[in-house]
Amino acid sequence: MTIIKINAITVPEDGGDELARRFAARAGAVDDRPGFEGFELLKPTDDRKTWLVVTRWADDDSFQAWLNSPAFGHGHRSETPKDGEPAPRPVGVSSELWSYEIAGGSLG
Repeated sequence: MTIIKINAITVPEDGGDELARRFAARAGAVDDRPGFEGFELLKPTDDRKTWLVVTRWADDDSFQAWLNSPAFGHGHRSETPKDGEPAPRPVGVSSELWSYEIAGGSLG
């Protein structure tokens, strides 16, 4: 049964473009993980400051295996600063992980 993991990330007003850039730079990094079924980065279209990272997994064990993998740590580490430049600041102010399973719907 597919499970949905949503990382709700609160981003300052000026941080959304940087969040999107960082996700684009890692595009495809999780695609080959066992049990991974898909991913979307959802940008708010109103005045909310919470972006949603929605991933779909075959089961919770697959998600947990990725979460505990070196690939996860590598993809979520801070960027290395360039010579003479300060380290990039975190984009998110806070985040919260939500977990769901599909209870109904349509493929439309």
